[in-house]
Amino acid sequence: MNKIDLNGRCAVVTGGAQGFGRAIVERFAASGAKVAIWDHDQALAEKTAKEIGSAVTALKVDVTDPSAVETSRDATLKAFGKIDILVNNAGIAGVNKTVWETDLEEWRKVLRINLDGPFICCKAIVPAMLKQNYGRIVNIASIAGKEGNPNAAHYSASKAGLIALTKSLGKELAQQNIMVNAVTPAAAKTAIFDQLTQQHIDFMLSKIPKGRFVLVEEVAAMVAWLSSEDCAFSTGAVFDISGGRATY
Repeated sequence: MNKIDLNGRCAVVTGGAQGFGRAIVERFAASGAKVAIWDHDQALAEKTAKEIGSAVTALKVDVTDPSAVETSRDATLKAFGKIDILVNNAGIAGVNKTVWETDLEEWRKVLRINLDGPFICCKAIVPAMLKQNYGRIVNIASIAGKEGNPNAAHYSASKAGLIALTKSLGKELAQQNIMVNAVTPAAAKTAIFDQLTQQHIDFMLSKIPKGRFVLVEEVAAMVAWLSSEDCAFSTGAVFDISGGRATY
């Protein structure tokens, strides 16, 4: 593991109890940061925090609820004194169906968590970053947001929207020493696979030239660099980690 210096930094990772989120929290803690896990599953978040160590705390947060996010922001600021890093990782896959078979409420649920959630968290935390003239925001998008996966229009659309949000916010904050970037991983073998059909899993694997799924630790390594002071000129950018699948 290459050393990335996050000493003295304070981070929020949404959906940090498992999957990509947990790997990111582990990498941040190993790099010297204090980390607040914001997760809807409080018991799992607390278990994860205890297993990783004293630098990690856990809060129960529904990222689609602005008042809950603001309350958690205030609690995190009280505990840490600042928030230097925000990783918008919380997300769901949704049910695999064609567009015409997908219920409107299912569509809206995926968009609420995957796109509204990052917007709400950015809206709540950016003012604190502006006050300190420093921040790093990393949005966990997906290769599906670039290419669109069949039978996953809601997920693909939500991640495409997250890429556009990244680009817009990055331009808005470019003069403020706040870098905003996205990563677009291929799928990884995480709990989100439980929401997918085997047919969809096989489809995703078939599209990856590397012939395997991405490791959560590989995504965490990229996010750690994007969250560091070394990332000082890249903003509003999309960093591919799809094993060669991406065509642009």
